[in-house]
Amino acid sequence: MTAVNVYQQRPDNGAKAESSLHHADLPSLVGKGRKNAGVTLREKKLLGHLTLRGDGKDPAFSSGVFKALGLELPVALTVVANKDMSLQWLGPDEWLLIVPGGQEVAVEKKLRAALGDLHIQIVNVSGGQSLLELSGPNVRDVLMKSTSYDVHPNNFPVGKAVGTVFAKSQLVIRRTGDETWELLIRRSFADYWWLWLQDASAEYGLSIQA
Repeated sequence: MTAVNVYQQRPDNGAKAESSLHHADLPSLVGKGRKNAGVTLREKKLLGHLTLRGDGKDPAFSSGVFKALGLELPVALTVVANKDMSLQWLGPDEWLLIVPGGQEVAVEKKLRAALGDLHIQIVNVSGGQSLLELSGPNVRDVLMKSTSYDVHPNNFPVGKAVGTVFAKSQLVIRRTGDETWELLIRRSFADYWWLWLQDASAEYGLSIQA
């Protein structure tokens, strides 16, 4: 197998890691706001984000991914998950793997070992993006305010994930449950989307979950 340098990008020398919305001080908002709010927001912060590229049609690649992760390669516009990680289709030869924070290097090494000499690419993009989880009975109403993409259950079942225009910008919407959705956001737009979601959720009530 070709030697590849795998770098630890997460600070382990006492440096403080901050999430995309650290400045919003979301923990201080927990328990405040309207009771029985229609939308609940949780920042799934400081997770490990890895992009994986390879030939999805090659059985050796798909079996190697399953061996390393215990997850089948998702097909177009879908995301698969277990308790600790998720794997999302981004394109014909590209996937996004999200793992618990601090496990990026270990998971990358495991993938490389399982995939051997196959032509692949793994890039740690953890610092550039984050996840916001939205749950509650009015989340779909907020999404309909924010994007022209059809989020009706008939068109957007659980397990679907799409990149689309959202609030005049772009992000990825992932549906993970009947009333649970995730927004995969770029770090540089986090404040903009936080302000947008506060406004779009105002009529339904917005609560923050730790």
